Amino acid sequence: MAMLEIYIRNASETEARGPYNLEQITSLAETGQMTAETLIYDAATEQWVAFSTNAELMAAAFPEKKKLGLKAKEIKTLNKTDENAKPITVDDLLAAAEGRTDDTADRKDPEIAMMRAAKIGMWAAIAALVAAAAGEILPSTDAILSMDPAKIMGSPLVILGALDVMLIVGLGLGMTSLYQFVRFRAALGFGLMGFMFYANGLPVPIIQVAFGSAGLYLCTIFVSLVPVIISAGAAVAGMGTLARYLLSQ
Repeated sequence: MAMLEIYIRNASETEARGPYNLEQITSLAETGQMTAETLIYDAATEQWVAFSTNAELMAAAFPEKKKLGLKAKEIKTLNKTDENAKPITVDDLLAAAEGRTDDTADRKDPEIAMMRAAKIGMWAAIAALVAAAAGEILPSTDAILSMDPAKIMGSPLVILGALDVMLIVGLGLGMTSLYQFVRFRAALGFGLMGFMFYANGLPVPIIQVAFGSAGLYLCTIFVSLVPVIISAGAAVAGMGTLARYLLSQ
């Protein structure tokens, strides 16, 4: 079939082109210079017929293209469906992140624990300062209500109590930047009241103010749960018993 001499023309043309062999015909088909409707000369019938009528030439010049397809690939998963498993909620995810589940209890986020400890320390410091302010201010209520500067200055604990009130308000608003002033107040309170009690030969109040001041100071430093709880207990107990003593005088 490769030695065939093939003449072609379009239906609108009167002049034929050729002769072409099969290889040339295939090349013309590939470049779009002829189609299945192009006319070829059939020597057997001495007529011009459509190229598509010759199945053998059509198969050679316009071979059927195979359709490409993607074969679905089976994906095997190692996960097994548990019909008894409960759906996971947002609360479950948060509990897992905070280490509050059985599976994640040993993988708690240290930052969450530190934040919780710091919050306990802050509220313990507020409670200790409230107790201290009550013991420092309430016994001198008459001097404060008189608005007499001489009487107020004669009660130095009132000034310390005013400082405590300002620190209470600031810490209540979450101003942890005041921690350095809280530490200063703890040292100042221990020095001032410790000297007063020592001068009057009162050992018990000295122990109370020492515990309260030390606990107050350490509440602003520790970020681990156990040390913070111990410091908080010392601060609240020390300042609370000291306030009770001052109010009883």
